[in-house]
Amino acid sequence: MQHFKLVIAGKAVEVARHADVLNPSTGEVVGQMPIATAADVELAIASAKASFPAWAAKTSAERAESLSAIAANIEAKSEELARLLTLEQGKPLCGLGSRFEIGGAVAWTRYTASLDLPVEVLQDTPEGRVELHRKPIGVVASITPWNWPVMIACWHIMPAIRTGNTVVIKPSPFTPLSTIRLAEIINEILPPGVVNIVTGENDLGAVLTTHPDIGKVVFTGSTPTGRKVMASAAATLKRLTLELGGNDAGIVLPDADPKAIAEGLFWGAFINNGQTCAALKRLYVHDSIYEQVCEALAAYASKVKVGDGLAEESVLGPLQNRMQFDIVSAYVRDAIEKGGRVLTGGAAGEGPGYFYPVTLIADIDHGADLVDKEQFGPALPIIRYTDLDDVIARANDNPAGLGGSVWSSNFDKAKAVATRLECGSVWINRHGAIQPNAPFGGVKQSGVGVEFGVEGLKELTTTQSVFV
Repeated sequence: MQHFKLVIAGKAVEVARHADVLNPSTGEVVGQMPIATAADVELAIASAKASFPAWAAKTSAERAESLSAIAANIEAKSEELARLLTLEQGKPLCGLGSRFEIGGAVAWTRYTASLDLPVEVLQDTPEGRVELHRKPIGVVASITPWNWPVMIACWHIMPAIRTGNTVVIKPSPFTPLSTIRLAEIINEILPPGVVNIVTGENDLGAVLTTHPDIGKVVFTGSTPTGRKVMASAAATLKRLTLELGGNDAGIVLPDADPKAIAEGLFWGAFINNGQTCAALKRLYVHDSIYEQVCEALAAYASKVKVGDGLAEESVLGPLQNRMQFDIVSAYVRDAIEKGGRVLTGGAAGEGPGYFYPVTLIADIDHGADLVDKEQFGPALPIIRYTDLDDVIARANDNPAGLGGSVWSSNFDKAKAVATRLECGSVWINRHGAIQPNAPFGGVKQSGVGVEFGVEGLKELTTTQSVFV
């Protein structure tokens, strides 16, 4: 069992207390997380602040070269990272699991290295020249969740350091180990203090979000916690990027082919066992093809093997923690009590681990927790509709607005519906397929700001207009 340490100012830092990190497949201890104190967080912030001037003074090309080297270093250690990720998060090594996540982290890092924010000339006339310069903010605090810990850490860290900022990252206490190892890999490339990591319980987040030397907070997590982050950052007027919860709706139009879309619907909903902010969480199907879609989805789900993530044949793993297991169990029970028809799954079996079967609930409607709230797990409600305007209104009748999708054999019809959905990203005949070159963020209560691409890079800068 490995004993992990903090990384501050480029060095491994020992602490007095540790906590066990458990494998959600077995309940066994896989490593020990260092529990940082408020004093440790102060040291990390001071380290990031001290390293900021020199890092900000690097040229854009020098920082891009560093990111490319980081990507290569992550790639070289990808199998080690993937196995550690599976042990603490539970997702399988194969398929869309840990190896997929580490590969995505490498790809996002490489793409971020290729981006740039050159000086923009807004005016160049005899009356004068106006230039728009983008400058780094300073120390960025990153607070990451347990569902995609390595990928999301890279989404936070890489744009921040690409634009000349320095970082203090605090991962979820459920999955801290792979992020600590990622920070160690990053620090093999960067100058000391540019990226620091502190781990412990959630109370450390408040130290970061209130600290006067933190210029920006990037947070991915639940909407209730996002509200707390926003409130605690208000006193110092910190800049914020918040990627929060979603309750994404998918609408299947009557001209869709049920068998052709079944696989896409399944993975839109059940990637990472449904533990994805932009997963498909409510499926609305036209009455004329409702039963055919239910049958096709159930048939596909029956072929998917759920098991220990270290087993190469496993396609889905367990839920990551007891809290989420209990939420999914309660929402499914409520759906069944309200008349939901179980197509697959519906109740957890006996045995160790937080395993919950792939669950499809038909004949359900608004008013059930599984429809109205974010389940964040392997349970999908399938809702019947007849009127298009009505179903669009129902899909939009939710405080969340992260993603949505439309499924149809007619692109023009699908696009007309897609543009009416109130969400930050919308897909046609797929769901949740984010890309590093396209901005990603939510509307309504699903977040503030965007990540990815040039627009995401701009979120890590301030602007300065230079008048000549």
